Amino acid sequence: MACNSCSTGKDGQPKGCKNNGTCGTDSCNKLTVFDWLANMSLPNGQEPFKGVEVRYKNGRKAYYKNTENLTLSIGDIVATQAKSGHDVGMVTLTGELVRVQMKRKKIDIDDSENVLKIYRKASQKDIDIWSKSRDKEEPMKVKARQFAIDLNLKMKISDIEYQGDGSKATFYYTAEERVDFRELIKVFAREFKTRIEMRQVGFRQEAARLGGIGSCGRELCCSTWLTDFRSVSTSAARYQQLSLNPLKLAGQCGKLKCCLNYELDAYLDALKEFPKTDAKLYTEKGVAICQKTDIFKGLMWYAYEGEWMNWHVITAEQAREIVAKNKKKQKVVSLEEYAIDIKEETKTEFENVVGQDSLTRFDNPKSKKKRKNNRNRNKNRNRNRNQKQNAKKN
Repeated sequence: MACNSCSTGKDGQPKGCKNNGTCGTDSCNKLTVFDWLANMSLPNGQEPFKGVEVRYKNGRKAYYKNTENLTLSIGDIVATQAKSGHDVGMVTLTGELVRVQMKRKKIDIDDSENVLKIYRKASQKDIDIWSKSRDKEEPMKVKARQFAIDLNLKMKISDIEYQGDGSKATFYYTAEERVDFRELIKVFAREFKTRIEMRQVGFRQEAARLGGIGSCGRELCCSTWLTDFRSVSTSAARYQQLSLNPLKLAGQCGKLKCCLNYELDAYLDALKEFPKTDAKLYTEKGVAICQKTDIFKGLMWYAYEGEWMNWHVITAEQAREIVAKNKKKQKVVSLEEYAIDIKEETKTEFENVVGQDSLTRFDNPKSKKKRKNNRNRNKNRNRNRNQKQNAKKN
């Protein structure tokens, strides 16, 4: 369970991560929060916060009370209270930052129903039972999916998580419609001989639990650092002038990518400097309508009604100036007075930076004379090599 950066005890149990849980290995890289309050001392007379954050399989986290005043650090394996029996997880955060996290998520530490307590540090027996239960999950998932197919249920068993003491198995599933899985639970209980809990999750939550690689080449944000899901709409793509292609805008979960919201505020701030795209420009030559906007260069393309093929480029400041005059019921002569010429930069597709010849140099066949010269050159080279070898032997 430990990593190269964690100090490991004789029993194989990690005593604590030297990098505050940010070493990036399998045991630490899942939705990690850096404890930036770890080296700060508390004011005199203030007791340490008794809340502890514990992580379970695939980023599932919960908050517990340390009523026994155990000395816990990031990376410790602990046995926690459950509704029945106990669970086993890893400590990911302690101290004052837990108070901040619980306040942000509106969790009250005095709420005895939702905030349970930590029993003890996990013993070797607890870890062995936990490891055996985790080993059963993948074979169970294969069988569970087959049982759902046999019963013609329109659902997908995405993941299975055993409780730390092995007394209960939680089946996470996704479905587009309401599913009657009462018969499926009977089959599961008869086959796996344990208590069964079915929990439906959304497609975004499924992607967060399973993980994967996004189109950017990095791990999915939802499975590494993103803790909450904000609604994403196609208007975010329109504001950023992206093509409304579902294949490019959808993530691993089949929904719109969460990263569409990352730069949305910057685009909205930049668009404040532009007049509205539906605002028409009234000129003596005719009415012009916006066809295209370039946020980075601050340019706008307009075309007269009836002359849709001829576009005129003006800056955002010039467009605002014309709109201001139109509000005063004044018309400009034409857009040609404001239009500017844009020089397009030519991009070279291939540059001979290392002295390479043409990419098609092997396409043309060699002449007979060159072939004959190459053949003679190779014969002379082989003859000289043989003479040297014979001289060495003699």
